[in-house]
Amino acid sequence: MGQNSNLNKTDDLICYHCGDVCRDISINKEDKLFCCQSCKLVYEILEENKLCKYYDLESSPGTSPAVRNAVKFEYLEDEHVKRQLIDFDNGSISAVSFQIPRMHCSSCIWLLENLYKVNPGITHSQVDFLRKKLTVKFLNEKTTLRKIAELLDSLGYEPFINLAAAERNFLKKSKKSSAGNYPEMNDPEGTPGQDSGQVLKKLYYKVGIAGFAFGNVMLLSFPEYFGLERLTDPGFHRFFGMMNLILSLPVFFYSSSEYYISAWKGLRNKIINIDFPLFLGILVLFIRSTYEVVTQTGAGYFDSLTGLVFFLLIGKVFQSKTYDAMSFDRTYKSYFPLSAAVIKAGKETTIPVSKLKTGDRIVIRNNELIPADAILFLGDANIDYSFVTGESLPVQKVLGEIIYAGGRQIGGAIELEVLKDISQSYLTQLWNNDAFAKDDVSKLQSFSNNISKYFTLAVLILATGSAAYWITYSLDMAVNVFTAVLIVACPCALALAIPFTLGNVMRIFGRNGFYIKNASVTERLSKITSVVFDKTGTITQNFFQGGKSEISFIGDELTDFELSLVKTLVRQSTHPLSRKIYEHLSAYKVFEMQAFSEKTGQGITGLGLNNLVTVGSPEFITGKIGESSNRLFGNSSRVYLSVNNKVKGFFTISNAYRQGLAEVISGLEKNYDLHL
Repeated sequence: MGQNSNLNKTDDLICYHCGDVCRDISINKEDKLFCCQSCKLVYEILEENKLCKYYDLESSPGTSPAVRNAVKFEYLEDEHVKRQLIDFDNGSISAVSFQIPRMHCSSCIWLLENLYKVNPGITHSQVDFLRKKLTVKFLNEKTTLRKIAELLDSLGYEPFINLAAAERNFLKKSKKSSAGNYPEMNDPEGTPGQDSGQVLKKLYYKVGIAGFAFGNVMLLSFPEYFGLERLTDPGFHRFFGMMNLILSLPVFFYSSSEYYISAWKGLRNKIINIDFPLFLGILVLFIRSTYEVVTQTGAGYFDSLTGLVFFLLIGKVFQSKTYDAMSFDRTYKSYFPLSAAVIKAGKETTIPVSKLKTGDRIVIRNNELIPADAILFLGDANIDYSFVTGESLPVQKVLGEIIYAGGRQIGGAIELEVLKDISQSYLTQLWNNDAFAKDDVSKLQSFSNNISKYFTLAVLILATGSAAYWITYSLDMAVNVFTAVLIVACPCALALAIPFTLGNVMRIFGRNGFYIKNASVTERLSKITSVVFDKTGTITQNFFQGGKSEISFIGDELTDFELSLVKTLVRQSTHPLSRKIYEHLSAYKVFEMQAFSEKTGQGITGLGLNNLVTVGSPEFITGKIGESSNRLFGNSSRVYLSVNNKVKGFFTISNAYRQGLAEVISGLEKNYDLHL
């Protein structure tokens, strides 16, 4: 092909389903064009079920579904996995919640809430768009968890299911059953392993109590604000003061308890953190206000006390909701599959990944992630380590060689023997590396904690010195001055600034698709002087992960018949390069393949209409070892072609640069040093 190609390519043909540019007009139905067979299949499913209103709500609302894998969701049939994922099951009706990352518009919401029209076993489906969450209720007799996941996948809304989320869901349900629907009774706030939802729930209670008290204390303090206390009956004045005191008690003892605990822990470790001056300010506010109300010498400062605690807690809620909105699990388990196929007593069975032990024999199929460090026992392994190293070119492994966790098998099924438990794997060590742990605490928080000890010391000296000066004139004046300095100097502004600033910055990053391991990264970004780009999959579209590629043929001119033979052959393979060639030849016909064989990582051979066609590496085509088995040349891969034992040439499959790369580089080079 290349200069010899006569494919009908146009850049202005738009896929009716997903909006991508179609290569040609070969895939169509009812005057509607589609970029691939998957998009056309989704349209046909929607049309068959009279759901084409989906396209009326948005223009090109769909997402192009990935290549289907028949066993992709087989693990959802495992009873242990189902128990972890199911939210509710009474024997006849079950409910489950899925994360749907590709949900993006009103059409998506409409379609996902009309799933019952596609699958009669679904009785109800509801979308939480902000959290990208779909809740489905279904009849156990008519459908299964696996079928629902496969339906979503076929529509282009592959559910995101990970081990960490399943464990949290299962833990939450277990606690409810053992604690009488009060899981916090068995798990004190802040202890490791507690469900984060319960911590947030307690925080809401504290905010609610503080907000209720704050609003009512301000209402009861109106006579003080307007200087009307002398015009009101003294009995009302005393009553309002006592009511303010009573309303402030739960705020002081419950809502602000977290700051007392934090300050005490800091003192116990000989550290004065930012919570200590906050605790000191809250304590002095409460004591002085209580004294004034009880002795009838003033109205106190209960409005300032309740307001301070309320806004401090609001900051914590804001930061917590920022993490929830990002929906990003910062543990290695988030990237592992829920279950693994294990061979026991000669039979293949499925167990949760968390139960994998050293010595287990596991089966890894095409595109599956390897969950633990293991030794290759059987099969041809081509491992894509892009998840760990960023390089997507598969690495060939031989029998007996170690394959590390995080690699993805490209090709046929392989058998591995587990060397280490999942918690001891190389990937876990990378994720939990001490170099990253050092940055877990925000430098802004660290700065505030470091400065707080000097700040607190300075405030105490100033308050004590002021009191010492005024005590010679009046004891009451000295007490007033001492407490006033402590109240005014309370670092509430700094304490409020930290959660609001970090929370807002992280929310902005999350909205733009940036996910960070900890909050300190947001501060270090301001000190960046150089930007280093990774090539594969970063500035280029990764052809192993479905990016668009430039394909050309170098060699003898191919006839339409020969191109149809090539398309027929590569259609039989799931290898990423085969899929790319197949998509590139979408305008040509497909014949019936009489025979087919594939040698993983080397090439494929087939017999179509009595013509022998072979594509693959040069050594696979000719039987001679001449070029690197990786077959990667610069920014492209070469796939050689032979028809009836005659070498015709090779396809070059190049990674295309990402759209907008030039604008990004020109914008960054003004302020940063750029490297590749």
